[in-house]
Amino acid sequence: MFSIWKSSMRPENQSSVSDFLLLGLSIPPEQHVIFFALFLMMYLTMMLGNLLIILLIRLDSSLHTPMYFFLSHLAFSDISLSSVTIPKMLVNMQTQEKSIPFVQCISQMCFFFVFGCLDNFLLAVMAYDRYVAICQPLHYTTLMRQELCVSLVAGSWFFSCAHALLHTFLLVQLSFCANNAIPHFYCDLTVLLKMSCSDISINELVIFTEGGMLFFLPLGSILVSYIWILATILRVPSKKRLFKVFSTCGSHLFVVFLYYGTVAGVYFFSSSGGPNGKDIIASVMYTAVTPMLNPFIYSLRNRDIKRALKIFINRLAS
Repeated sequence: MFSIWKSSMRPENQSSVSDFLLLGLSIPPEQHVIFFALFLMMYLTMMLGNLLIILLIRLDSSLHTPMYFFLSHLAFSDISLSSVTIPKMLVNMQTQEKSIPFVQCISQMCFFFVFGCLDNFLLAVMAYDRYVAICQPLHYTTLMRQELCVSLVAGSWFFSCAHALLHTFLLVQLSFCANNAIPHFYCDLTVLLKMSCSDISINELVIFTEGGMLFFLPLGSILVSYIWILATILRVPSKKRLFKVFSTCGSHLFVVFLYYGTVAGVYFFSSSGGPNGKDIIASVMYTAVTPMLNPFIYSLRNRDIKRALKIFINRLAS
């Protein structure tokens, strides 16, 4: 990955800045301690919840099913997505050291794209898994075989990495001059493009075509899956089953719309004058809040996960 950057950054294309300044969140100095404690608690909660999910799925053989296989990868992706940005933000808040080297900034943006896009694909894959389980239960074991599950996850990783490398390659062709202050808490692509003194028309075209396609296709597949799920359930006159499915789909759809809504607000509907308060709040939502909520919404309300957790606690106690 780094060899691509070095080979693409020829002398005529090299940036005139060696580092950037992450200005971070607009927080009054007297409130730094409060917000530092808040974000640290959110990050530790996210880490503990997602690591616990991965551990339980790994240890409990009854959870070795496609749904939990995808869930473990989503938990890993959420850990990685938050770890790309939140620790650096916490260090900057505590030390007031806002400088970030150019290569580290580009690396942060690249890995942020990898795991952000991976979340995108995994949410779609999990929706498809639920569609097969509810709408075609008799064929579930045949359709969701191990080879297909591995292929879906591997394909998600491949397209996520390709997506990130494409935008990274196009970004390092640009020149950055004069102002090196980033009005954000991480190196965001849209902000970096606005700071460039090169022609960014190709970058913007790729964002709205390739980026838009990778955004709307998984979202569309999620919505279609849930529409079929609801249509199937409504044919069964069981109030208990209706309530259970509506409750589960409502929780899942809440995370989906929270994730996709904040991403769309930042990358498709953000203001042209630079990130404002709403853009930064949206970024906090999908880098910190959503990964923290996923363990509770997808797992800790799940009866199988609760049972596996009780078994795990009993083993530790004994």
